[in-house]
Amino acid sequence: MARLLADENFPQPVVAALRALGHDVLTIVEIGRANQGWADDEVLAYATAHRRVLLTVNRMHFRRLHQQKPAHAGIVACTEDVDFDGLARRVHEALTQTTSVTGQFIRIYKPAR
Repeated sequence: MARLLADENFPQPVVAALRALGHDVLTIVEIGRANQGWADDEVLAYATAHRRVLLTVNRMHFRRLHQQKPAHAGIVACTEDVDFDGLARRVHEALTQTTSVTGQFIRIYKPAR
């Protein structure tokens, strides 16, 4: 399964659900960087240095960073969704269907209701 880094605003229930699906998910809180105003480019650099795919709901800023710095371990940008289990399943499916996430920007959309 994938090695992931959830940025500070990524929903914790989705982190738990991804862990239950077998993914190795680390959070900004767990690395001791919460509430420090860590810049997005530094978060991406940390994820890249530790070979972790970045999980975020901040798609606009990380899309821009992906275009500026495409050499990263991967970025999964999600639309906010209160169906946490559903969001985790969509992330899981996207990760397992992709042969290599390295350098990829993957969008996970909330399904239409």
